[in-house]
Formats: sequence, structure tokens, C-alpha cells
Amino acid sequence: MSAPRFLVDELPSGETSRLAGPEGRHAADVQRLRPGEQLSLADGRGGVATATVITAERGALELRVDGRWQEPPADPRLVVVQGIGKGDRSELAVQAMTEVGVDEIVPWAAARSVTRWQGDRGEKAWRRWGSTAREAAKQSRRAWLPVLSDPANTAAVAARLATAAVALVLHEEATDRLSGVPLPATGEVVVVVGPEGGVAPAELSVFAEAGAHQVRLGGSVLRTSTAGVAALSVLQARLHRW
Repeated sequence: MSAPRFLVDELPSGETSRLAGPEGRHAADVQRLRPGEQLSLADGRGGVATATVITAERGALELRVDGRWQEPPADPRLVVVQGIGKGDRSELAVQAMTEVGVDEIVPWAAARSVTRWQGDRGEKAWRRWGSTAREAAKQSRRAWLPVLSDPANTAAVAARLATAAVALVLHEEATDRLSGVPLPATGEVVVVVGPEGGVAPAELSVFAEAGAHQVRLGGSVLRTSTAGVAALSVLQARLHRW
């Protein structure tokens, strides 16, 4: 099993470092890392360091820094516009999409979204998406945290699609398959995933005017919590990252 990863604001610049705060408590008190064990640190912006535990105390570790490197950002970038779902389905989608390598998630207040992000409730829901993505990035040993954009309405999504290298809308009635769509060598691949009720006809028209193409994954209709994950898996394989 690979060494556990912990997220830090800045990578250590010296030969030794102290891991404290929430990450230090998790490493020392929950995972119970001990002297001689290895771990890795990431700043969420591509920077990674490997380290060995020198001493462990309650809530903190003293580390010897063994190496550092910078991982380049993904290109093309994979962006998913995720229709806001009800209950925990949206958070399940965020978790799984982060694990399979999404570069940016755009919460979309679609016409058929049952849940509405308004006021404090909306702010809390957005923050939960961010926390979910952060924990999933740690678990999957990512060097880059996915960007979580501000919630977008349909007009804002259309504007984003218009600037993408490739813009795709998942729809069960589409005739083209995601596996056959030409992909760019650089830029953004933006995929729209509807909420539980799917993408409304008026939204499909707006997105088509912005240059988006409708595609399907296969013969079955997937939930909003799994469609984005399936699409990302296809794209990762086609881009030879998997």
C-alpha cells in the first residue's frame, strides 16, 4: 500500500518539518504513524514531498523531508458541470469524480434540480462539496485538488461551454457515443451531467446554441451520482491516462 498523503498549505522548504493541526492529529492520533514510517505531503497545487517520521507525539509529527517534486497540471482539463441533486447523491458524485481525476466541478442549478442552494443552506452545501473533494483527493493520493467553482445557472454554463475545446452533454437519447467523440490535445473538455430529472429541453437548446454536442454512454440510463464518474472513466482511458 502506498504511503498515506496529507494536505498542507505549503510544502516544507527545509530538511525537517512539523506536521500539526488537523492533518497532524489525523496522522498521529488516528492513523498512529510512528518513527520510521513514511508519508507524503501535497499542497493541492501539484507540489508533493515525501517524508519519514522522526518522532510522534499527541497531535503532531516531526518529519525528515526526503524529496520534493512538482506534478504538472492535466492538459486537457476535464471539467464536469454537475446538476445539483437531492440528498447525498451530489456528494457521492463529487467524491467519486475526484477519485477518478476530475479537474474542476461546476455545481449547476438546473431547471429540474429538486434541491435549491439558497442563502446559508446553499453556502453550507457548497462547502460540503469542497470538503468531500478534499478528502477524496487525499484518499486517492492526488497532487492537485479539483477546483470547485461557484454555483452556476444555465446561462453561465452555456457561456462556459462556448469557450471549451470540446463541450458535451450527457443525454440518453443522443445517437453519438462518448467513446467516439474526437478529443482535443489541449484545452478543456466540459461534460454536462443533469440532475435526477435530466436536462430539460430548453436547456438542451441553449447548450446546443453554445456549441455543445449531445452524447450517450451506453444503453442504460445512469443516475446523476454515477454518470459523471462513468464519463470521466471513458475520457481518462481515451486520453491514455488510465
